[in-house]
Amino acid sequence: MDDKAIGLAMRQLQVYAAMVYFAPECDEELGAAGLEPGVMCYFGGRAAPMGAVPASVVHATFYNFHPDRVRENIPRAWELASPAKVIEARLVAADRALHRMLGSEVLASPRVAEAAELARRATLSADTEGRPLAASHQELDWPDEPHMVLWHGLATLREHRGDGHIAALVNAGLGGLQSMVSHSATHAGFLPSFAQSHRGWSKEQWNDAIEELRVRGIVDAAGDITEQGAALRARVEEDTDRMAAGPWRVLGDEGARRLAEIGGELSKSLVAAGCLPAEGVFFKH
Repeated sequence: MDDKAIGLAMRQLQVYAAMVYFAPECDEELGAAGLEPGVMCYFGGRAAPMGAVPASVVHATFYNFHPDRVRENIPRAWELASPAKVIEARLVAADRALHRMLGSEVLASPRVAEAAELARRATLSADTEGRPLAASHQELDWPDEPHMVLWHGLATLREHRGDGHIAALVNAGLGGLQSMVSHSATHAGFLPSFAQSHRGWSKEQWNDAIEELRVRGIVDAAGDITEQGAALRARVEEDTDRMAAGPWRVLGDEGARRLAEIGGELSKSLVAAGCLPAEGVFFKH
């Protein structure tokens, strides 16, 4: 598999790991651990492997959130629940959500066990220099059950790719807000209205970013991506894919394709089961 194919596979497989952020089980389990439902569970659940870090660290690693949205929840989250307790609760949430959407028979299948071992091999081989979220996830204890081994492995690989993606965005001169605005301008991913409100940016700040990007030739007056902007975003994705390919190379072409095949089928089943947010959050293709 070349870098582009690996990047495509990772974007498909991330559904298996990221579904926990949208699952009601996340708010239920992390709420029971002490966190406030909503964005605090997202910040706390994802940042907990780094320990009780300050808001500045969470903002730096999460990148495209408004710093005030982070400060509203961190470090208060660590006053309500220890990182260790949050990590444990997130594992329970992921396990419950996967069982609800895929069923015990699928999760206990030999295919899931095969994918789990491939994901474990890739994850253990990942070079985490300059990748704080991936490094912190890599240090966590592995779950016992294969479907959770797969979840933990894919979650760590997702953070590995995400850390590299931020590096590529910084190199491209795109700050957190500009990265969100330019990505929405491609009509991929989140709709601008959801991205703006969920990430904590005001309409004025969002429009200011559009103007900054227009001056740079990245978007046009209507806020849509330009040819120059599309080329810039394509380079960011190419750089991200290249930097994320290392762990997959360890599996060889056959192993990488097998993980992509099995994980892709599971991700499609999760989407069909309604694991993503309600209508109006994502662009339709």
